[in-house]
Amino acid sequence: MKKVVFLLLIMVANSLFSQNVDSLFVAANELYKNGNFEEAIKKYKEIESQELISSELYYNLGNSYYKLNKVGPSIYYYEKALKVNPLNEDVKNNLVFAKRLAIDNIEALPQTVFQKLNTNYLQQLSYNQWAIVVVIFSILAAILFLLYYYSYSSSRKRLFFITSMVCFFSLAICIFITYNQYSFAKNNKEAIVFAEKTEVRNAPTLNSDEVFTLHEGTKVIVLDAVDNWKKIKLIDGKIGWIIASEIKELEYF
Repeated sequence: MKKVVFLLLIMVANSLFSQNVDSLFVAANELYKNGNFEEAIKKYKEIESQELISSELYYNLGNSYYKLNKVGPSIYYYEKALKVNPLNEDVKNNLVFAKRLAIDNIEALPQTVFQKLNTNYLQQLSYNQWAIVVVIFSILAAILFLLYYYSYSSSRKRLFFITSMVCFFSLAICIFITYNQYSFAKNNKEAIVFAEKTEVRNAPTLNSDEVFTLHEGTKVIVLDAVDNWKKIKLIDGKIGWIIASEIKELEYF
């Protein structure tokens, strides 16, 4: 009886929590529609503080900051939305407009065929989404193999055997892709510059030489950290040290 009551209490708490989040989201959307972007951001931030992961939430935060001409935060939240759902076309389109507000125009280094394949195709899904594909192929492969095993007709056996082998082969490829995407995501920690203007130095000290300047909204890759400094790399290959508080790292989900 106590277990039943406990489960009921959990269900009620989850229901109330969900209703609270929904009401906050509706209120924030209404504020956004009325042009009250700063108040809308506060509401969206309340939802974010509850550690809820949502592409729509990050997308709306990006839109709100974009309306306020805050380049860094808008790009940051659009990028976060794409981390959750890389296929969100609305986010992709708005990110293009937000990047046009950024001052830095950095040309990427030429990519190899495999790098282009990874960027243009494989990264269109997050590693979590690739994991779902793995599960789907594993279920299909198992079902087809069972159908092959219990079939009596030779033609059906041949059909189910071939299709199950194709699924097993696809499963192996997807597992490999999922692992590589996971490794890539963990080893390439991305961040967005939030400082309006910042100097990048050749060593993690204020008296070291300045090597280049970055502006708000630029995406960087974080390579290392020392005290309150981060070692970063740009897409054109440049490397330097920046004060940690002047960038904000993108989380991986």
